[in-house]
Amino acid sequence: MKKSIHHFRALLFLAGVFLAGSNARAQVFAPPPPTVIQADTAERRDVVVSAEEKRSKAAADSAKRTERMFRAFGYEGIRLTRPGKAALLSAILPGAGQIYNRRWWKLPLVYGALGGVIYGEVFYQSRYRQFADASNLLKDEASKPNGLRPRDPSLRYPVRLVDNIAGIDNGVQLYRGNRDIFLLYIGIAYGLQVVDALVDAHLKDFDVSPDLSLHWQPTLLPVPGRPLALPTNPGVTFALRVK
Repeated sequence: MKKSIHHFRALLFLAGVFLAGSNARAQVFAPPPPTVIQADTAERRDVVVSAEEKRSKAAADSAKRTERMFRAFGYEGIRLTRPGKAALLSAILPGAGQIYNRRWWKLPLVYGALGGVIYGEVFYQSRYRQFADASNLLKDEASKPNGLRPRDPSLRYPVRLVDNIAGIDNGVQLYRGNRDIFLLYIGIAYGLQVVDALVDAHLKDFDVSPDLSLHWQPTLLPVPGRPLALPTNPGVTFALRVK
């Protein structure tokens, strides 16, 4: 009887060892559960997978699109981007860049600005020459007994309205200074119409539709330290999508 009890205990021990070993092997060699990667729905990016798509996107950009200029008689011409061509046309002929960009309504502004400053330059240059010539003439005639004097009717208007040579010299300085300032104005007006054609060509295909990358919406924002009855405050959230 005792031997049978010992045999029964040995069998139970072997059965326990066998079951423990099988469980251990199952835990060690069991494959791990598959990892599921959730897609990020907050942002989607356009992935360029080939060089052809890159070239097509670059061709769609008006700032990178090139055209040839001065092509004639077998000469291939100069390859320029559209903004560069618009700026060069405006530099050659004021207003030509605006015509190239099809901004016809800007032509009166361009020619009005240039015409106004050029008229001012011509006006002050003519008055400067009148006063300068009269000053030189009156200084030469001052030593002659019957020479010309200030307010002589033979002098041109408005020089004959000044009653002394010092006043005429002041007029020379005044009109010469205004003439030099209008030279600067001409350069500014000329440069601005070139810059306008350049910037307008850059922004010709600029996306101004309502569906832009920045979006906002009202929301409730959590406030730390507030009681549970009012844990949030009204606010606005912004989402910026970077392409």
